Amino acid sequence: MKLLIHDLPDELFSTLSLPEDGMTVIAANGKFAPCQGCFACWLKTPGHCFIKDELQHIGALFGKSDEVIIISENWYGGYSAAVKRVLDRSISTSLPFFTYRGGSLHHRRRYKNEWRLKVILYGDFSDAEKETAHAIVEANRSNLGCRSASLFITNKPENVGGFLQ
Repeated sequence: MKLLIHDLPDELFSTLSLPEDGMTVIAANGKFAPCQGCFACWLKTPGHCFIKDELQHIGALFGKSDEVIIISENWYGGYSAAVKRVLDRSISTSLPFFTYRGGSLHHRRRYKNEWRLKVILYGDFSDAEKETAHAIVEANRSNLGCRSASLFITNKPENVGGFLQ
């Protein structure tokens, strides 16, 4: 299964060629509640957020995925606020215990799968923002225990479809 998280406008997203099955799409439209930082998804309802909206089971979606694709507008070399809100709610992909991975201390993973991470950032970029984007994607790969990660940068949101193949 593939998980696609994006902040593209509906009219642009509808022009993308996506596989007909095996993909779950989350439109990061800013309509989701932010993470409350309560850690209930770790302790009280393992793997599930207590907030009753479309992101309640986001951790399980990550856990079922073999690829996670993030399409986001560039905000200073990182994700847009709407995409970041979705990612913040995925904290339940990890456990409240620690382990060493790649020589650094990280939370243990809740799910055994090792998905591929593909990030497509669009918009205007300075050289410093490109460096920041590479560092963020590598940190995400390490923190999430991804098998691999790739970053694609484009100035025009109309070009993101070319990176989905």
